[in-house]
Amino acid sequence: MIQTHYLIIGSGVAGLTFALKMATRFPEKKITIITKANAEESNTKYAQGGIAIVTNKLDDSYEKHIQDTLICGDGLCDEKVVHKVITEGPKRLQELINWGAQFDKNGSGNFDLGKEGGHSQNRVVHHKDQTGFEIERAILKQVYLKENITVLPHHFAIDLIVENNNCLGVQVLNQNDKTIFTCLADYTLLASGGIGNVYGHTTNPIIATGDGIAMAYRVQAEIKEMEFIQFHPTALFHNVLGTQFLISEAVRGFGAYLKTKKGYRFMADYDERMELASRDIISQSIDFELKKSGESCVYLDCTHLDLTKFKAHFPMIYEHCLSIGIDIAQDWIPVVPAQHYLCGGIIVDLNGKTSVNRLFACGECSRTGLHGANRLASNSLLEALVFSNAIYDYLSDATDEPSTLAKQTSEVVLQKNRLPLITNSMLSQIKSELQLLMRSNAGIVRNNHDLKKAKHQLNNWLEELVALESNYQGNTAFYELKNMITVGILIVQHSLLREENRGGFFKISKASL
Repeated sequence: MIQTHYLIIGSGVAGLTFALKMATRFPEKKITIITKANAEESNTKYAQGGIAIVTNKLDDSYEKHIQDTLICGDGLCDEKVVHKVITEGPKRLQELINWGAQFDKNGSGNFDLGKEGGHSQNRVVHHKDQTGFEIERAILKQVYLKENITVLPHHFAIDLIVENNNCLGVQVLNQNDKTIFTCLADYTLLASGGIGNVYGHTTNPIIATGDGIAMAYRVQAEIKEMEFIQFHPTALFHNVLGTQFLISEAVRGFGAYLKTKKGYRFMADYDERMELASRDIISQSIDFELKKSGESCVYLDCTHLDLTKFKAHFPMIYEHCLSIGIDIAQDWIPVVPAQHYLCGGIIVDLNGKTSVNRLFACGECSRTGLHGANRLASNSLLEALVFSNAIYDYLSDATDEPSTLAKQTSEVVLQKNRLPLITNSMLSQIKSELQLLMRSNAGIVRNNHDLKKAKHQLNNWLEELVALESNYQGNTAFYELKNMITVGILIVQHSLLREENRGGFFKISKASL
């Protein structure tokens, strides 16, 4: 058993910045970070674009950024949250700089601001195309300097311990020695990232299995808007599951054509902007084409472009394609939409509080109201920084008494440790079938008939796993699969309930297929 004042599940920007601030403010208190991979591995690490922050008030303004966010969210953003997140941006950016994060500057010494889809102005602060990696590096360096922060890598949070709607901590699997133990905390923060591997084809790292959302759901925390899932239209199709290599939207802006296997330039059938239509339109169009043809992917044709200029603009893309046998001077690039970001999740208020006492959530696993029906590019890192700080502010002034643990919790853990270990052979087939089911029945374009079929299958799988759990001690693969199925059920249920298409959500009648 471990006892700590503040327990953080996840080691991305949301969890790390909270840990660092609490450790600095309360050097006598113990902060524990649990992460199922190594401390460096998180969704933050793979955030390429940057952080959308108003830094140039001559051309830009908070109001412009607010309006861009509201337009992208398609009427479902919480305006109070949008205002809070965007106006606090410069303060949170300065904190990152103070911690040692470095961002690209132009010849005048000002931030070299990028512009992405949905933004009316250049406002994306970045570090080359590895912004998340740079932020993670800088914050972790500071975290390791704090003697009152303990990082437990390769530890998997199984289930929250909740009594009378009070979160008391979590049950943890030590992935090294396969034992389960209890970690008690006065306050617990879920900062566990996204859900990408529920779909298989994803831009997320392999660890993104929706663990925090599933754990919160099992203790009756309120969950909302799981139907709003953002897909990136052009991930490289390499016939593998897991994290996909992105072919930047800028390649289409550079003049590449989207084509079917037979060479037909299909975007003319869907939008007058052709390849320059928005992400959701292009993803939906590709999805329609693949369902119509039965093919596995479509293609980006760059063969008509100036190769020298292409290599200068996109050296990493060119080299990566070449490394797998695709010479863009003569070969088309196979692409397919991939799950990119979850806009819904665990409902939190302006202080990051969930509906369960002493339980907070931050980052992609949370539903703050910022994104509405569709996330504006590069708003996610900003959201994590602002809400991490909001939780810090709230708990800095908290006067609650420390929580106490009921006796039966330790006995449950002892019983689990006595069971035989489960084997991965029981799980791998279900995982593959789950990912295929979610892509086929709950993907970019949905319909109620397929969603109901998916719901039935997902519930059957969950029953199978619950039965296994009574006879075996689970391993990481087991608990991840259970969480992925739970998240799948939530996505399907929320998709069935939504009757209007908004933002990234698109549902049609079966007859339209």
